[in-house]
Amino acid sequence: MAAYRTRRIFPIALVLIIVAVAIVGLVYAAQFLFFSGNKNSVPKADAGQTALLNTSANHSVVMHVRGQIVADENFRSYQIKIAPNGRTFTSYKGYLNQQIENVSVYNNVQAYEQFVYALNRLKFMNSNELTGDSNDTRGVCATGYLYEFQVMDSNKTVKKLWTTSCSGSSGSLRANVSSIMYLFVVQIPDVQTKISQLW
Repeated sequence: MAAYRTRRIFPIALVLIIVAVAIVGLVYAAQFLFFSGNKNSVPKADAGQTALLNTSANHSVVMHVRGQIVADENFRSYQIKIAPNGRTFTSYKGYLNQQIENVSVYNNVQAYEQFVYALNRLKFMNSNELTGDSNDTRGVCATGYLYEFQVMDSNKTVKKLWTTSCSGSSGSLRANVSSIMYLFVVQIPDVQTKISQLW
């Protein structure tokens, strides 16, 4: 009788073991097929954001504002560049960028770090660059203002984003342009007066 029970239990146990192994095998196969690409890959940080938060001396952030597209004599633009060791404001007239005024002031790494982290909290780099004709800003928003922002590394652009004051030309920047512009402008004392005199 005991031998009969053993012969009867053994096939059932064997079937249960085979089923368990098959289930485990299917789970591993599914993980390999559907999740293997994501399992070993670490998400890459956005190159623009990485460069933005780098406070070494060769990094900088630039804002360039272009006015309405008018006669060469009346055309105005300006640029604010913030780096760990300096802050500059330069205004221009004409399409050949004839310099009107240049203001340069000292900066330090701690101040720069606060500035770029503030930009980062405003989701400054949380946008994708446009490509091809979509990224061509020539002639865009002719009756308004063009705002271009660049994160630089050794005078090379790591990422460039732009937007305009025209509702039909939103560009690539998805962050709040007014808040970002404010952060740039207040980095240089009394520069708001100089900007208001351009237009």
